Amino acid sequence: MDERLPLTLGTLARAVDGRLCAGEPSVVVRGLSIDSRSLNAGDLFVAIQGDRFDGHTFVADALARGAMGALVSDETALGPSPAVGLVVGDTLRALQMASRYVRRASGATVVAITGSAGKTTTKELTAAALTSSYKVFRSYGNLNNHIGLPLSLLELRARPEIAVVEFGMNAPGEISRLITLAEPELRVWTNVAEVHSAFFPSIEAIADAKAEILDGATAETVVVANADDARVMARLAGVPARVATFGVGGDADVTATEVEERGLDGTRALVRTPVGQARVTTPLVGRGNLANVLAAMTVAIQLRVPLAAAAERVARVEAPPGRGQIHRLSNGVVVVDDSYNANPTAVNTAVLTLARDRREGRRVAVLGEMLELGRRATPLHVETGRVVAAAGVGLLVTVGGEPARALGQAAIEAGLGSEDVLHCEDSESAATRLGPLVRAGDLVLVKGSRGVRTETVVARLVEEWT
Repeated sequence: MDERLPLTLGTLARAVDGRLCAGEPSVVVRGLSIDSRSLNAGDLFVAIQGDRFDGHTFVADALARGAMGALVSDETALGPSPAVGLVVGDTLRALQMASRYVRRASGATVVAITGSAGKTTTKELTAAALTSSYKVFRSYGNLNNHIGLPLSLLELRARPEIAVVEFGMNAPGEISRLITLAEPELRVWTNVAEVHSAFFPSIEAIADAKAEILDGATAETVVVANADDARVMARLAGVPARVATFGVGGDADVTATEVEERGLDGTRALVRTPVGQARVTTPLVGRGNLANVLAAMTVAIQLRVPLAAAAERVARVEAPPGRGQIHRLSNGVVVVDDSYNANPTAVNTAVLTLARDRREGRRVAVLGEMLELGRRATPLHVETGRVVAAAGVGLLVTVGGEPARALGQAAIEAGLGSEDVLHCEDSESAATRLGPLVRAGDLVLVKGSRGVRTETVVARLVEEWT
């Protein structure tokens, strides 16, 4: 028996304010897809119009690949005799309206997570903590924007009890829009940091945009907030929601004490909560990830998951590729693959974690340029260069443009030998030049913004020494 939420063409047409120009209203839609290359046979293709593409040009390809029909704003794209055609004024808006319909009809409780760093890891930890008590859906990868979130919400046709999703943004108003789609009962705000500074005049403006996670909150809403982040806490004043806080060693509802940082082996801590305490060991590296663990456990407590079960589940979560994954190579080199993305706070924390590891061996940092920092780019890179020198890094490889070069120069001025600093214009060059320089026992951190593609360096090291 199919337990999925049924969605007929007629229901979909009403949900998106569309006109069914071909097809029977009683026909059930298997799924919605915006990519003709990856759709499943029987899906309805949604012709999204983006800045660099127009899905209407792929309607014929989608039909040839087995789509049941298409949702379009240009009826001529359907061809002369479509089996199924649904016409709307705006296909993106229709996708969003369809996702909100499914979200409401599914009956799921939605947990939404935002923050400048740690969203995806917190999502994975939260989903893990909840699985001992609930049927849980978590959004795939980082589908967290005005297109990705609707695609995630459409998956709620599977009728999970809990859905854990994340909200990203790089402009004011974006999280507000996501709130109206997901209508989350629980909202998690991890932190505020210098991310996307090119689009904001100050870090306070970034915090204000992130604070849209609080929009529309009521007395029934639960907000899980980082008590260690003053900008987060300042924006909770006057919010009518029920607030539950987490923090490392501070004054919060869920706190971590007796913290033992074990470098690349993760962290141990005693977690104290309103419902008791539990010892947690996580393989995730650094205090930032410990905060993510606390956020997940706070959500679990709010949803009445037994504390011991939540602690046991979060302890199993390992870092995914690009987010602190550890590679132990055959030549004795240990590589920390944190290449997925970067911001100044996260990079500085990662460098200090590398320094605190108790293993012997040289510390090597491969740091890609941190993008989207605007006018603050150079001074923020300079600050990171000083952190690198103070952390005792033995070899620094910078990758990218002038801000990355400034990072290396700042490290030299702060005491790192010029012979131990190497600048490369791109990650391919860095991967080629780093290989002969790495030696047995090295601990290598690789981190950079997505656009710099520092994962290339990780791939080359793993390929050469596996």
